[in-house]
Amino acid sequence: MFGKFLHRISAFIQNKKLQLVLDKRFLANLRSLELLLGFKIYNQSYYLKALTHRSYLELRPDLVKSNERLEFYGDSVLNMVVAEYLFYKFPKSDEGFLTKVRASMVNRYRLYSAADEIGLKDLLLYNEKYLRGSKDGFHSIMADALEALIGAIDLDCGHEASSKFVHRYIIKPFADDDSFFEDTNYKGQLLELTHTLKLPIPTYKVAREEGPHHNKIFIVNAYLGDQIYGTGQGKNKKLAEQDASKDALAKLNNK
Repeated sequence: MFGKFLHRISAFIQNKKLQLVLDKRFLANLRSLELLLGFKIYNQSYYLKALTHRSYLELRPDLVKSNERLEFYGDSVLNMVVAEYLFYKFPKSDEGFLTKVRASMVNRYRLYSAADEIGLKDLLLYNEKYLRGSKDGFHSIMADALEALIGAIDLDCGHEASSKFVHRYIIKPFADDDSFFEDTNYKGQLLELTHTLKLPIPTYKVAREEGPHHNKIFIVNAYLGDQIYGTGQGKNKKLAEQDASKDALAKLNNK
């Protein structure tokens, strides 16, 4: 009985020591974040949640909350700021164009690039054992954390501050980039073109998979009816289908 009591006391002390180390890490992150943002942080809890991936709760179950709710909120703020920017920048453009350009601006790759640019990797709280060897997985949590951070800024400092952040790190870096306006939804384009040309609806089949399990490449064929019109590859089926659609579009447009 006494042995169990000592074990519990020892575990409690170890947890407290771990908590102290982690709290110090977060406070150091917070100071770095203030320098990065260029304004004072008032409500620390918003940023603790924004920088906490759900995998980290295994190490710190006392935190209870991850950044998922703030990610949802920040995604809405981000889309609103970008929509406002595009609405005034392109006063004669239709809804379809604006929607496509906004999607290009806030896609996962661009969000990850912005997160990487500001060094968000060094500020994130996550459990490394869940992401070993998963480059795509880490890119995704970086993009999610950026959206959560935008939500935290908006709640803590107001819309003007979150808007400035989005303009600085999301909009400005790509404003002069020609690829910024490229519609990369090749599946959507192919569907529209086949409808216009009264061709069969495109379908996709995985032809084969190449490479080791942790770094697979999917080879996909795009079919119009029974005929293969395009072949593409990617690290997942969706990317491979987009690549196959791009190939099919090129062949149809050259006919």
